Amino acid sequence: MHSILIYKTVANIANDILLLRQIREGNEEAFKSLFETYFTPLCRFIYLYLDDKAVAEELAMDIFIYLWENRDTFHIQLSLKAYLFQAARNKCLNELRKKKEMVSIDDAELSGLNTDVSSLETEELYRLIHEAILALPEKCRHIFVLSRQESLTNQEIAQKLNLSVKTVEGQITIALKKIRKFLGDQYSYLW
Repeated sequence: MHSILIYKTVANIANDILLLRQIREGNEEAFKSLFETYFTPLCRFIYLYLDDKAVAEELAMDIFIYLWENRDTFHIQLSLKAYLFQAARNKCLNELRKKKEMVSIDDAELSGLNTDVSSLETEELYRLIHEAILALPEKCRHIFVLSRQESLTNQEIAQKLNLSVKTVEGQITIALKKIRKFLGDQYSYLW
């Protein structure tokens, strides 16, 4: 069971990385695949906040338009799924602010609002990921940061650090395993 979870996690990360690379290169089919996978779930998620189907669809569409228009400079800190849902949540909060309808956490719980990613959970997750990255061995951490935060390809990292591509791939794999272990099962849905 544990090895199946790790395999699914690695496969999801690999799919996200490949999909993002293809989108950066302007591959419309890759973007269409992303859109078809996440548009409806994002609409449902936004609807939970705003209770307006038309606005939910408009905001979800805005996320995808932004992603496509900024594909050359787009960076993701977590998984693609986590990024999309956090972007949706941020859009919802901005929309609520525009309407001057501030929703407190207590009000959200009383009204039955069920969110996939709460503000506190997101902050905690970022803190945990940051700690996990800092706990990596120096070389491993440096390679991982170049890959994820600076969005360099494995080939670019290998050239920059005068390493083999296999070494870079191995260090990224080690980093992901250590981060997953550090985060534990609570955040397995990200991987």
